[in-house]
Amino acid sequence: MKIALAGYSGAGKSTLAQRLGTQYGVPVLHLDTVQWVPGWRERDAEEQQRIVREFLDSHGAWVIDGNYSALCFERRMEEADRIVLLLLPRFVCLLRVLRRYRRWKGRTRPDMGEGCAEKVDAAFLRWVLWDGRTGRKRKRFAELARRYPDKTVVVRSRRALERLRLDSLPPEGKVPRRGG
Repeated sequence: MKIALAGYSGAGKSTLAQRLGTQYGVPVLHLDTVQWVPGWRERDAEEQQRIVREFLDSHGAWVIDGNYSALCFERRMEEADRIVLLLLPRFVCLLRVLRRYRRWKGRTRPDMGEGCAEKVDAAFLRWVLWDGRTGRKRKRFAELARRYPDKTVVVRSRRALERLRLDSLPPEGKVPRRGG
């Protein structure tokens, strides 16, 4: 099983990735760990690409969470058996981000690069509420669902996210477009 997770910041991509990786016994790649190195410095673009390519080339099954269009996006979506789009409402995402911050404040989450301590600042809150939800992003997610209707699940609520079980989905060609 190859599962690509995309969606809004704070929607639960990394948490779901961990859950699915455990459920299926497959390796998980959090793209945030590919982009960022200790101290919140961004890795060189070529190195990021190399890391993702090597991961895709060396695993027959995987879960990858993150949007990052520059990181083998088309290949990830094409190879994925399932694409899960987490498009939860902005204030649900905000609450999840604040809860995550409270839990991990000053420490590094398992889905982040070592030394990237959890933080919330005005720029990130703006990203969660507005900048990460542009019309362009919404169109991109809608296009993904249109392009891969047989393998895309769109999750728009907390309840649908809690109920999501990919092993119980119908065979390809009959996947519902919306969760919940």
